[in-house]
Amino acid sequence: MEKTFEQFPLRRPNINKIQSEIENFKERILNANDANEAKKVLKAFFKYSDKLDTLFTTIHVNFTLKTNDPKIVKLMEIANEVSPLVGNYQNEFYKAVLASKFLPELKDKFGQYFFDMIETSLKIYDPIIIEDLVEENKLDMKRSQIIGGAKIDFRGETYNLAGIAKFMQDLDRDTRKEASDLYYSFYSEHESELAEIYDKLVKIRDKMAKKLGFKNFIELGYLRLGRLDYDANDVKAYREQIKSEVVPYASTLFKRQLKRIEIKKPSYYDYSLTFKDGNPTPKGSEEELVSKALKMYEDMSEETGNFFRFMLEHHLMDLKARPGKDMGGYMTYFPLYKAPFVFANFNGTSQDVATLTHEMGHAFQAYESRNISIPAYRNPTLEACEIHSMSMEFISWPWMDAFFGDEVDKYRFEHLADAVLFLPYGAAVDAFQHAVYERPEMNHDERCKVWRDIEREYLPFKDYSEQPFLSKGTYWMRQSHIYSSPFYYIDYTLAQVVAFEFWHRANVNRDKAFKKYVKLCKMGGKYPFQSLLKHAGLRIPFHDGMIKKALTPVKRYLNAIDDKAL
Repeated sequence: MEKTFEQFPLRRPNINKIQSEIENFKERILNANDANEAKKVLKAFFKYSDKLDTLFTTIHVNFTLKTNDPKIVKLMEIANEVSPLVGNYQNEFYKAVLASKFLPELKDKFGQYFFDMIETSLKIYDPIIIEDLVEENKLDMKRSQIIGGAKIDFRGETYNLAGIAKFMQDLDRDTRKEASDLYYSFYSEHESELAEIYDKLVKIRDKMAKKLGFKNFIELGYLRLGRLDYDANDVKAYREQIKSEVVPYASTLFKRQLKRIEIKKPSYYDYSLTFKDGNPTPKGSEEELVSKALKMYEDMSEETGNFFRFMLEHHLMDLKARPGKDMGGYMTYFPLYKAPFVFANFNGTSQDVATLTHEMGHAFQAYESRNISIPAYRNPTLEACEIHSMSMEFISWPWMDAFFGDEVDKYRFEHLADAVLFLPYGAAVDAFQHAVYERPEMNHDERCKVWRDIEREYLPFKDYSEQPFLSKGTYWMRQSHIYSSPFYYIDYTLAQVVAFEFWHRANVNRDKAFKKYVKLCKMGGKYPFQSLLKHAGLRIPFHDGMIKKALTPVKRYLNAIDDKAL
């Protein structure tokens, strides 16, 4: 590829042309004279799908970079309008594929799992929900614009939410309190607006599910995520494992943190401070961190070195927080160019390095799977995707000295402890979403009460008594996944448990663990989640006792460290 990201064409989707092209594919597959011709049509359709995916991804990435640019906002609005129509046309093509008289030969060529995915896509989509899908897109876009438009004035400077979050970890307690209050004041000021958006999202998703014949959105939400080999009952039992095995130890870690910072009466604005003399911070500017990352990936392996140079040469990362940019971090993929893209919001905290290694784990998997010809097989379901990212965070540990200098031991302890503390939070988000979609008629205050009750169950150590907004049960409103990707968040916890296994394997035999990691990345999404883990030789978190087994070496490591001396 010769182009850089800035040269990727930003075009308006022509829905009439797209419809015509897909209908042509439909006619060709139905009128194929033999199995070879039918296979060629399907392969050609894959290439066309890559072209469409690249078109819409280019619009979305540019929107998240500039949520306040009128031209890009207009393009995003158009994309939100037409993407459900495109999905409908694609489904009509796949109906024709299933009706092909050469279906047995197509299954032999492309694999049963691909056709399982097709059949799932037909279950979760029907023209009767097109208007609802358009509205769902519009509502999520509106939330992104509210969050991306945050301009918080703090001590003579203006920050977005990611920018002000840096000061919520400041060593000075007054600074932490002031920054925290400004951060949550933004959500408080926009509470009614964000609550209304979420209420509409919940109700429209419930309506779609019932139109499609589901009891509620939960089953539809699982199928939209491609979960074909586990269900809500498996996830509920998994959450119970977290409650029994992780919550007590997370409480212990949290108490250790409060002892370390030596504040007699810690408050909500102290929770982000992990060490008395300040949190570990990366050394250097954004450019210097990227330069260190290049050396790290070149040292790590030939594959990772080639990958990271490709990312740099083609300008495939945007890392710095700024006004107008959406929150969070993500990796996406431009199939036409076989190019991953990494989005982040650097703010000068240790999270910058964690995010960089996390998203580069996603990007490395996409890069390693780039030559898989069937688009559906390039990326696994999301819980498997998060294994690549979270494991890369741990695989990169030997190079953290370059990023943190003499604070590297603090970083490693904080990183691993935070990974444990995250599991109950991730489970709480998932439990909340199940409760919401089981009772879509709840109002905002009722949802907040449900969140606070769940929070007390999974995160009993959090005390918000001095913060009225959080005491009400509004912390969930800052979690974008709850709005845009229902039921996705538990995937991070599933992946974290598997990543603990990679962390332990790397400590025992680094080379062997890395080869297993690369093998997993190269497999892409050729299997559903549990089958993928089996093929990779990894434990399945749903099985009884797996969380306890994964946590045992982690606890041993953390318990052996005198964290007050760090």
